[in-house]
Amino acid sequence: MFVMNDIHLLESKSNVYPQLLKCKSLARIIKAKRTPSWPTIPTRELPEKQVCDKLIDCYMKTSESVYRILHLPSFMRDYEELWEPGAYPDIAFIVHLKLILAIGAMSYDDGFSMRPSAIRWVYEGQTWAAEPEFKARLGIQFIQTQILLLLARENVGVAGDSVWVSAGELVRRAMHMGLHRDPRHLPKRSLFATEMHRRLWNTILEMLLRMSLTSGGPPLIRLEDFDTEPPSNFDDEQLMIEASVEKLESEYTSMSIAIALRKTFAARLTVTAFLNDLSSCGTYERTLELDVELRSAYKTLCQTLGRFKSQSGGTSGPSPLELRFVDFIMQRYMSALHTPYLIPAMRQTKYAVSRKLAVEAALKTWSAMYPSSAIMAPHVRQDASNSSEEDLLSRLSCCGVGFFRIASLQASLLIAAEIDNQLREEQGLVPSPFRADLLSVIQESKEWCLQSIKAGETNVKGYMVNCVIVAHVEGLMQGLDQQEISPLFLKAAEDAIEECLAILEERAGQSQDEGADALDIGIRAQSPDWDFLVSDAMFAYNGGVTEPINWMFEGVQ
Repeated sequence: MFVMNDIHLLESKSNVYPQLLKCKSLARIIKAKRTPSWPTIPTRELPEKQVCDKLIDCYMKTSESVYRILHLPSFMRDYEELWEPGAYPDIAFIVHLKLILAIGAMSYDDGFSMRPSAIRWVYEGQTWAAEPEFKARLGIQFIQTQILLLLARENVGVAGDSVWVSAGELVRRAMHMGLHRDPRHLPKRSLFATEMHRRLWNTILEMLLRMSLTSGGPPLIRLEDFDTEPPSNFDDEQLMIEASVEKLESEYTSMSIAIALRKTFAARLTVTAFLNDLSSCGTYERTLELDVELRSAYKTLCQTLGRFKSQSGGTSGPSPLELRFVDFIMQRYMSALHTPYLIPAMRQTKYAVSRKLAVEAALKTWSAMYPSSAIMAPHVRQDASNSSEEDLLSRLSCCGVGFFRIASLQASLLIAAEIDNQLREEQGLVPSPFRADLLSVIQESKEWCLQSIKAGETNVKGYMVNCVIVAHVEGLMQGLDQQEISPLFLKAAEDAIEECLAILEERAGQSQDEGADALDIGIRAQSPDWDFLVSDAMFAYNGGVTEPINWMFEGVQ
């Protein structure tokens, strides 16, 4: 839209571009105020215990429920000892804990009120990890801390665009320690050591895929590169008893979700490598083959978790929030597989299947992230409730800047593209039925982007784009021609920027009356670089594609 529809109007007939520059300068001021000095030496200062308890609970219900990193009994024992009179904990554990608090802070409340603290905690973790003590840090706790640091950096937004690089360092350190070899090949060790070995390698594999999919970089791992088996079906408490017997696969444990997700790993790895490796042949026939494999793995996953959910007489099983997490993750891979064919499908019917599947995955992604969406109104959701737990995934996507936010934003943009093309394709003597569910998503995405800015996001691109999209679609629905839509386009962009500017100025502690000189921090007053309208991380790497719109067309043959 910005490349082909009236982009020149934003330069010559409105103040949108100068206001965008002002927003960008304010964003730099806000970020500078949040950023602690470097290096940030770790301290033993913590929030009050009730706040820490809540942050840990948020972490446990989100990241830890899917990506197993901790041995919970051991962690909680050490955590409770912190609050005993005269306690002087090891700084390594304090860093470990603060990273957990930083991750939990993203879903602590709707406004990410603890963002400055979370950023500082990540800086402390990064400073501690940067100390040149390589041999002294070849233990399980340091690997746990590195994984936590990776997750915290990505989601809190501390150099989050380079986490794919750091993920490569993490997997190589793990391989140097031998985590890629199954414990059966190594000297005999305890049940605890064996299972933590397998759990951490499993989580590292998940991190590699997640960072690869987000960045567009290749996964840099093959199935032939490791033989570590999936984790066994033990509850954490069982690992403390050497003679514990593994539970049946049909019995739900704290590892059941991670184990079920691991069974889809091969299919997801193949999809990610196909999309991001330079050596991929990239044919559409191969895309459809991979779709069959991925959909089969997803069906098995749904059946497995569905059995746990439907078990009668038992109180254990995956929570609705955990199921939403898993579905969100799987839909992200399905969407990524078919997105390259969405735009070509609007010109060639041979890609119609991908168009349908990409939009379907986008809708499922949106409903998983935003369960109160209008698209879910026809469904009776027995798991829906007004508890704060139901909002944790929504908070992660709204307040964070990594995997969940990027996937949610892409889902809404794909749906917007589909609406636009449905309206353009409409032919007939009477209006065709219009999918109101698709329109509701872009309306909700507009409010979601605004809420994200209110929660501390400084990038106003997403909100402005969503406002313009809504105006553009509404104009098409009214049957307006391009000349009539242009004023709507301009007004929507201007109103969006004014609204964002007021929020950023309040957060930066400045007003519009202050001189523009205070805001011109290294920005050229030239023709706008519209590349910065594309999210910084959304289409990075992407196989050498340099134009921000061309990602849609890559891989099409």
